Amino acid sequence: MAFLNSYLLMILFISALPSLCLSSSSNYVLSLSVENPEDVIKSRNENFTAAFYDVGENAFAFAIWFTEPQGQNLTVIWMANRDVLVNGKRSMLTLHSNGNLVLNDAGQVDVWATNTTSLKRPELILQDDGNLVLLEYPNHIVWQSFDFPTDTLVPGQRLTRHSSLVSSKSQTNVSSGFHKLFFDNDNVLRLLYNGPDVSSIYWPPPWNLPQSNGRSTFNASRFVFLDSYGDIISTDNFTSKTSDYGLVLQRRLTIDSDGNVRVYSRRNGEEKWYISWQVISAGCNIHGICGENSFCKYEPYIGRACLCLPGYRFKDESDSSLGCEPEFNLSCNPEDSDFLYIPNGDFYGYDQGTYLNITFDECKKECLKSCNCNGFQYARDDFQFLCYPKTLLVNGNLSPAFKGGFHLRLPNSSSFTLKEPNTQCEVTKSVKLERVYVTKQDSILVKVLLWLVIAIGVFELACIFLFWCLTWKKSSKQQNYDHLTGTGFRKYSYSELKEATRGFSEEIGRGAGGVVYKGVLKDGRVAAIKRLNEANQIESEFLAEVNLIGRLNHMNLIDMWGYCAEGKYRMLIYEYMENGSLAENLESNNNKSSLDWRKRHEVALGTARGLAYLHEECLEWVLHCDIKPQNILLDSDYKPKVADFGLSKLQNRNNLNNPSFSRIRGTRGYMAPEWVFNLPITSKVDVYSYGIVVLEMITGKSLRVDGPDHSHHGRLVTWVREKKNKGEGKASWVEQIIDPTVEGSFDLKTMEVLATVALQCVVEDKDARPSMSRIVEMLQSHEIEHYILT
Repeated sequence: MAFLNSYLLMILFISALPSLCLSSSSNYVLSLSVENPEDVIKSRNENFTAAFYDVGENAFAFAIWFTEPQGQNLTVIWMANRDVLVNGKRSMLTLHSNGNLVLNDAGQVDVWATNTTSLKRPELILQDDGNLVLLEYPNHIVWQSFDFPTDTLVPGQRLTRHSSLVSSKSQTNVSSGFHKLFFDNDNVLRLLYNGPDVSSIYWPPPWNLPQSNGRSTFNASRFVFLDSYGDIISTDNFTSKTSDYGLVLQRRLTIDSDGNVRVYSRRNGEEKWYISWQVISAGCNIHGICGENSFCKYEPYIGRACLCLPGYRFKDESDSSLGCEPEFNLSCNPEDSDFLYIPNGDFYGYDQGTYLNITFDECKKECLKSCNCNGFQYARDDFQFLCYPKTLLVNGNLSPAFKGGFHLRLPNSSSFTLKEPNTQCEVTKSVKLERVYVTKQDSILVKVLLWLVIAIGVFELACIFLFWCLTWKKSSKQQNYDHLTGTGFRKYSYSELKEATRGFSEEIGRGAGGVVYKGVLKDGRVAAIKRLNEANQIESEFLAEVNLIGRLNHMNLIDMWGYCAEGKYRMLIYEYMENGSLAENLESNNNKSSLDWRKRHEVALGTARGLAYLHEECLEWVLHCDIKPQNILLDSDYKPKVADFGLSKLQNRNNLNNPSFSRIRGTRGYMAPEWVFNLPITSKVDVYSYGIVVLEMITGKSLRVDGPDHSHHGRLVTWVREKKNKGEGKASWVEQIIDPTVEGSFDLKTMEVLATVALQCVVEDKDARPSMSRIVEMLQSHEIEHYILT
């Protein structure tokens, strides 16, 4: 191995020669190399790191990111050269003695610079808030990264009239995309889609005046910021709060590649980011998502999807944002055209004109007059008929909320229909640097050394190969248990978990999916280890489902640490919750000090937030199907976390047509009427179960249903509803249903709001039940109102 060491040392020496020559001829204060992973700048609190960031194949950017534990994905907050990436060889960031900070690509071309010169004793510092500042002696800031944001703001950073946030093109392409957050000429904060061919404002609603949107155009300062408590404040009167407002967390405000602005939060660097706020709840209202001649449609199981208009096909099946092209040739002759009505279809903008109080036939004739008219919208408002012929079909939205429809122009006798949605809305190609450089003539000394290294290397390659063959078998076997999978979770062996649980001796829970044991992992963490009953599932399917659950990240969902897939054994490892389940706390004889009225309200609100995330915010649409107090766990601070939210996926629930999903699911007493009467299953089944749980928390009456009917919870709902109807307008009805263990020590208005919301959740008509996001709004608005009044 001595030969190997000398070989490696010589390689390092030769690779360093160009930079040694450069350093001898350049006068600089600081120099960072793309080839040296140790060349980093860290903030004093070590929360942020600045260095070269690996964007793709032979493509790097100089960036700032949240410091993460080794092996985790980096969360970048700023890039110097997102649109002009540099080579992975010989690229340098250099602070020259005159104060100019320069990024050089492969020793050939300067691609980025601060253009600051004539500075006295310049210094580059990464501050504790993530701001990279260039200082001139003694302590004067002459340049800072906060003035030139890319797609992210962090607390303490302001977006001003001189800057903007621009999305990346995709999740894997960091270059500047087509969505932009900025202050417009009317001093209002806006979101703009600025595509290759068209552009349009999509937030706030552009068809309203700024005053109608609650904005002020008298906004001379023009800036917006996010603080560490979760306030989003803009000087044009736009304000909002995150769902976890009031907690001091790590936060960032980012305009994502899909054009939506979201705030992400987490407690510390070892936890996962979760969405705590987003500016647009209906994703299809964002312009430019699906391209020309296509509709954006929300599908419950797959989220947002794109589909071409009848008679059109995708230009690129792998990227539906490029839009669709016609499969027919349309004649200008009006007699050769006809119209296909598409209900609930809407296209924003690019009207040929607006025609008021004309008939449908007249509107149709207006479109047929022009060869460029591709269709029209005909609708009626409160006072008049409106006709909008369209020359360009962009910003399409197919939604039941739109009460009108669209008349698409097609050739006569055509039989086109809407095709199935295309869920591939984003290109996921890796970035590769295509630039080729002319190499300089190497010195004679370098050539001699290179030939010497090659001669020694030929001899030593055989030794290295032999050593690798001897050690590979042993290391690969060890990696079967210790490697980190693509899901980011630790894979445990069965023997490890058997040791952690002391032979599965301490059972802490049992349900339809399996048995849960308490265990202590080798790193000292206390875990809840669930041993699944379905042991016949093949490993590839199980790992795919584990990966799916791993994408569900929210502060009110239980966190999964790992899994076991070995032979017939299938196990999941979760965080251990110190205060057990909500059911255990409600059944306790001494719960006056543990679950007072305030904690019960927090449990109801936190559970609603977790379910709203599952239903509407996460990338996968997930129904829980078994909401009950046993599946709501409480941490050391009595904060709720919903458990078993992956049960439906683990049982192969991929769509509503799955036979296993058509079976009655859940626990008697908490199941919605849809299960019994074989009605379509939607997210409203979870809303119903949630309402029953809240009624249990308020009344203290536990559901113990031993028979096949639902009479117990029916009596509970009827009893509470009768008390409310008889005491409508009075405070006494709440006092009559409240759990005696909290009687005399509760806020009457809070419990009345909880009871009223719960009764709305348990109505038999599923369409009359509120969504989980609406429930969060109702409970949260009362919480804020109560906080202000007290």
